Amino acid sequence: MNIDRNILFTLQHCESIGWKSISLLMKAVPSPNEINMLTPADLRNILPISASKVNAFYKQFHSFDPLPKMKEYEDRNISFMTVFDHKYPPLLKNIYDPPWVLFFSGKAGLLEREKKIAIVGSRKADEYSSASLNFLLPQLVKENFVIVSGLAAGADEMAHRKTIELKGETIAVIGGGLNHIYPAANRRLAEWMKTNQLILSEYPPDTRPQRWHFPLRNRIISGMTQAVLVTQASRKSGSLITAEYSLNEGRDVFALPGRMDSSLSEGSNLLIQQGAKLITSSEDIVSEFAYNSYKNI
Repeated sequence: MNIDRNILFTLQHCESIGWKSISLLMKAVPSPNEINMLTPADLRNILPISASKVNAFYKQFHSFDPLPKMKEYEDRNISFMTVFDHKYPPLLKNIYDPPWVLFFSGKAGLLEREKKIAIVGSRKADEYSSASLNFLLPQLVKENFVIVSGLAAGADEMAHRKTIELKGETIAVIGGGLNHIYPAANRRLAEWMKTNQLILSEYPPDTRPQRWHFPLRNRIISGMTQAVLVTQASRKSGSLITAEYSLNEGRDVFALPGRMDSSLSEGSNLLIQQGAKLITSSEDIVSEFAYNSYKNI
């Protein structure tokens, strides 16, 4: 098991490949350790990347020593788990494309909590999201829900901060490495959460966030929760991507109704038109969790 973990850890640090290439490698061999035996010619037949990238991957994979890097992370209070580990979140493991590795700082036990709900919304979320969360979160915290969001500006930040103010528990899933918090305005919040709550990412800690990371990050937010609540969202909001992931994985989607003349409500109102549950109180959410059994997802 440790060998398999080390192989995944190494693969995740190889810059020439991504999730799909790792998936193809895993399918091509009986066990991860046998990736060590693949020649450049073998790799060219397996991976849908250029010969130059194959050569770069082969060199990096065989020159990388995971143990010093693991020790470096441990010294910085950064841990990791792989999809092979028994503590890997079962809900997340069951999505179409679960992260091979999760890097995290904070209270890993929050991943094992049964009731987790994602709260997402526009980066431009206004007083309506703030007031709505003030109204909804006290009861959710009292009912021991863990609030999951993405540490972005706007609704995400509101969800984290208000949960913390209520002495609740919250998880942030970020789009870069743990050493590169974005946006910069939330770095102090992130540093506090690394000790007192939980922050995680599928990217190695020194990875700088890229624009394309954030839509992929959304699959983790939805994948590790039983439901997602959208507070405010425009028609092109990334929050709708999170909602779509949830729908595709058979999870519940909730949305707050918004003003007809507000662009920030176009996306959330559209979700309600398409079948998302309209939320007017925390009881609407609590009752859905009581009615549905998520243990078999």
